[in-house]
Amino acid sequence: MSVYPTKATPVDADEVPVADSADDGTTKVTTVGGLLSSTVRLTGPQTIGGAKRGAIVALADGATITPDFAAGNNFAVTLGGNRTLANPTNITAGQTGIIRLVQDGTGSRTLAFGSYWKFAGGTAPDLTTTAGAVDVLAYYVDAADHITASLLANVS
Repeated sequence: MSVYPTKATPVDADEVPVADSADDGTTKVTTVGGLLSSTVRLTGPQTIGGAKRGAIVALADGATITPDFAAGNNFAVTLGGNRTLANPTNITAGQTGIIRLVQDGTGSRTLAFGSYWKFAGGTAPDLTTTAGAVDVLAYYVDAADHITASLLANVS
C-alpha cells in the first residue's frame, strides 16, 4: 500500500511524481515538503556524480560517549578524561564513517570500547596521548552487533 495519494490528473506545482510498485495507471505524488522530510531508499546499482558530503556530528564528551548512527556517519569529540565509546544507537549494517578523537590540552586520555567494536587481532588500540593529538577511528558496521574498526593514530 502506498503512503502517497493517488491522482488521475497531472501533478500540481508543489507536487512531485513518485514511483510506486503498484502498476495501476495512476500517478503517485507527494509534496516537495513531504519528500524532503522523508527517507529516500534507492535499490539496485546507482551512479551518482559529484562529491557527496555528510556533516560532521559533534559527540558530547562524558564518561560514556554513545554515538547515534542515525545522526550521521562522521563524528568528532574532544576527550576531557578517560572515556568509553559505547555501542552506538541506531546501527544499520553497511554504514561506514569515521570518529575524530582529539586529546584535550591535558592529554593522556584513554578510550575503552563497547562490545560491538571489533579490531584486528582482537585487541582495542591505544590512543595517541599527547595533548592536542588527533586520532581517527574508521568503522564499518557488519551487523547490528558488530562494528569492524581501525585506528589511524596521530594524524595531527
